[in-house]
Amino acid sequence: MTRVHALPSSPARRRSARHGLGACVVLTVLAALLAGALGGCERHREPPPQSQTPPALVTPAITSTDEDNNIQIFKQAAPAVVFITNNQLRRDLLTLNEFEIPQGQGSGIVWNQQGYIVTNSHVVEGAASISVGLESHTNYRAKLVGIARSLDIAVLRIDAPPEKLRPLPLGDSSKLQVGQKVLAIGNPFGLDSTLTTGIVSALGREIASPNGRRIRDVIQTDAAINPGNSGGPLLDSSGRLIGINTAIIGPGGGSAGIGFAVPINSVATAVQQLIEHGRVIRPVLGVNVVADRIAQDLGITGVIVLSTIRGSGAAEAGIVGVQRNPDGQIVINDVVVKVDNFTIKDSDDLLNALEHHKPGDTVTVQTLRRGKEKTFQVRLTEPE
Repeated sequence: MTRVHALPSSPARRRSARHGLGACVVLTVLAALLAGALGGCERHREPPPQSQTPPALVTPAITSTDEDNNIQIFKQAAPAVVFITNNQLRRDLLTLNEFEIPQGQGSGIVWNQQGYIVTNSHVVEGAASISVGLESHTNYRAKLVGIARSLDIAVLRIDAPPEKLRPLPLGDSSKLQVGQKVLAIGNPFGLDSTLTTGIVSALGREIASPNGRRIRDVIQTDAAINPGNSGGPLLDSSGRLIGINTAIIGPGGGSAGIGFAVPINSVATAVQQLIEHGRVIRPVLGVNVVADRIAQDLGITGVIVLSTIRGSGAAEAGIVGVQRNPDGQIVINDVVVKVDNFTIKDSDDLLNALEHHKPGDTVTVQTLRRGKEKTFQVRLTEPE
């Protein structure tokens, strides 16, 4: 059997061993130094960038007094603006049953806590029934109290608790100035509680009413008014009601920065009469007049008196109508050219002048009788 023995160390081998051991020690030290150096580098290395957390969204503070004014007015006025739906009757061709469908929508305002609502007459014209929605999204059936087509105004009434009805304070439209800030609230295109702002662009405009008469002293504004805004309020910077938004001029029926509102001074008088009488009671002079078309054909500016009504203020004052002379020719006598401070060019001017009064008032009427000026004091009466 062959055995393997470890070889005994000789002197030469021991020297080699010592050299090898020294080399190992040197390598070990170098390794330690390198490790320390690397460790030091590791300790001074910048940590990896951490993901940034996005800042929390913060509602910007209100820094503009005008901005704050808009917010406060909207909060105060929005509960007074209502959503009006004009419902029409339709018949099912198969069953012949009748049912209601929404035909049109508009805006309106709470007039008082007795449930009276004011809107445009064209918003509710021809409705089989009318629905009024409050800001609380409570809907009520409305009763039509009365209509003043010459001002495009209608008054409705709903049976709602007084605490749910928040009327708007009334302003004075006679004191408005061009450039004054205004705000409009309404339901354009069915979008309820919409606020737009602008200025008074012009005063004293005239627009046609649904019955063809001219509405005078209309407010023009560049506050955006669109279909559905009709009947909503135009407010001043104090939140007071100064007009009822009524009409616009724009391509395709959209807002082009030209909107019109009936002044509240005219509206308030008509609304009071509609609530009390169901109609607007205009005082009369007590005359029958010649059609404007005939006066224009004759080249006459003013209102030709055809005849006076017996017992009327005009008859008592001495106004004379058209007569025939002994030769059978027609003679034009009194032509009304002025009532108080209102210049009269046609019958619409005459009606407008009388609307500023009530039955029992006395007005100064100026006429031209065969080229000579005459002045009368006429007591106004109620229409028969």
